[in-house]
Amino acid sequence: MERAEVVKDEIIEQNVHFLAVYLETKNSCLVLLSESEDRLGTLAIAVPKPQDLLGPVSSSVFLGDRNTISARLFAEYLASKKKKIALVSVYLKTIDEAQARSVFMKLLEKVIRTEHQKEEATA
Repeated sequence: MERAEVVKDEIIEQNVHFLAVYLETKNSCLVLLSESEDRLGTLAIAVPKPQDLLGPVSSSVFLGDRNTISARLFAEYLASKKKKIALVSVYLKTIDEAQARSVFMKLLEKVIRTEHQKEEATA
């Protein structure tokens, strides 16, 4: 039985710490994206379509209302990329959601790549 993989990383831009905690299991991924400290924020879920169906990923916001666009965007992106259920939390304290989006995308790609490299190293 495989255990869940956890990756933590951060990027500093404009003197602000942007943090990510990435957890991947066999059937799902969870990402916490936050500013300054690890916190739960607006939480979205996305479910990939079965391979035999056409159409976009289904998503919804579970919790919060401040960063709904980013949370859904990243959840949908992750679900389509990994072909798994994706839960994404976005917590921002002082930075505008639109400003943080590009930094969070870089950070998300970074933790996914790190996790993928871990998988290849153990295979």
